[in-house]
Amino acid sequence: MTELTHYVNGEHVAGTSGRFTEVFNPATGEVQAKVPLASKDEMDAIIAKAAAAQPGWAATNPQRRARVMMKFADLINTHMDELAELVSREHGKTLPDARGDVQRGLEVVEVCMGAPHMLKGEYINDGGPGIDLYSMRQPLGVVAGITPFNFPAMIPLWKMAPALASGNAMILKPSERCPSTSLRLAELIKEAGLPEGVLQVVNGDKEAVDAILDNETIQAVGFVGSTPIAQYIYGRAATNGKRAQCFGGAKNHMIIMPDADLDKAADALVGAGYGAAGERCMAISVAVPVGEKTADALIERLVPRIEKLKVGPYTAGEDVDFGPVITAAAKARIDGLVNSGVEQGATLVVDGRDFTMQGYENGYFVGPSLFDNVTADMDIYKEEIFGPVLSTVRSESYEDALDLVMTNQYGNGTSIFTADGDTARDFAAKVNVGMVGINFPIPVPLSYFSFGGWKKSAFGDLNQYGPDAFKFYTKTKTVTARWFSGIKEGGEFAFKAMD
Repeated sequence: MTELTHYVNGEHVAGTSGRFTEVFNPATGEVQAKVPLASKDEMDAIIAKAAAAQPGWAATNPQRRARVMMKFADLINTHMDELAELVSREHGKTLPDARGDVQRGLEVVEVCMGAPHMLKGEYINDGGPGIDLYSMRQPLGVVAGITPFNFPAMIPLWKMAPALASGNAMILKPSERCPSTSLRLAELIKEAGLPEGVLQVVNGDKEAVDAILDNETIQAVGFVGSTPIAQYIYGRAATNGKRAQCFGGAKNHMIIMPDADLDKAADALVGAGYGAAGERCMAISVAVPVGEKTADALIERLVPRIEKLKVGPYTAGEDVDFGPVITAAAKARIDGLVNSGVEQGATLVVDGRDFTMQGYENGYFVGPSLFDNVTADMDIYKEEIFGPVLSTVRSESYEDALDLVMTNQYGNGTSIFTADGDTARDFAAKVNVGMVGINFPIPVPLSYFSFGGWKKSAFGDLNQYGPDAFKFYTKTKTVTARWFSGIKEGGEFAFKAMD
């Protein structure tokens, strides 16, 4: 069995805590590696090493830091297939989906090549008599990223690229379920020219997370995961005086208006609802057709599309639509929620509970399920299922559909399919959700915008990647300067207004 490591000061380092957890192959249920879990003492020592490396990196001018990002992007492209295979092997997603995982992270690295521009401050001359004012953005110091299992490449890159381009050192704690991709990315960015110690990859569980949150050297924490953990990390980080951006769960709705192209809407729902086995925080898990006629026609189109979906391991070829879920516990939870939907009165139109795959009976495969006649009081509506389950909530009017989205506790993403521009503009203006799609099912912004939800989907003031990331990973210092050139007026003892 492979024994994985931490990545410290540019080298693979064995864990010393004596604690390990197993890394499974989701397609077979077999243990394929074990990964060390860092203790508090290990974490504190590694953070100290990062703190020692950070000042030299911060003193490197932004253009040279950007060149490291350029080389890093080139290496990611060169090793795209290798990285995708690492993602698929530990997560279970298909190879095309895994390449997309890497690609969306790579796009953030590409934006970080523009760090010199993003880090510029402001300047005004003669703001007062002989007085100039200017601001500058400076790195925070040592920051941390705590990333989830469902995007083993993308979200670590979302965290590390802007943090490092801004001149910080980073402690990256990837999911212990999918650690290998982060370890490989650390090797590649070292090859790109990042000095040793500026990026440390430390594997661990709650003990490692708490060590990050309580360590005084860590200045900021970025997290992606479930809402309860996001709230916990945000609260503990804030109590300890750290910046925090913590992204949690979601329940993303797609409204389908009577004037929508229903074939395009059905195609979008199938891809957005079942891609990556539903293990996406931006997955569409609730379809909201407006009007009974629209709902009936939509279900009629969805059923054959869902029944044709090909489920299997990533090794089965490029035409596999989605693979297994991450663990046996995740599979059991999904099946349990589907059972609850049936018990609470929803109509199970497509039943994926009994899906089995010959030769992979011990894998964590879940077939696609489709519910109709779901109501807002059912567990399958209230809880984030994080599996290949699509719920249909019928709505009598656009106003009722909008209200359903707005009263949900989550606010990550939402979408509307319509041919009417007035309806689309009204929806985009009113809905209290952070990312909105119009005839677009998964509205993840391009990398030069910023990603972030509202309500219980996000905690903190600034979003991931794009301009917000550079604000999050830097602090602003403002300088008021006056050069004396023959001014001899004596001391001033009152705060004088500017002329």
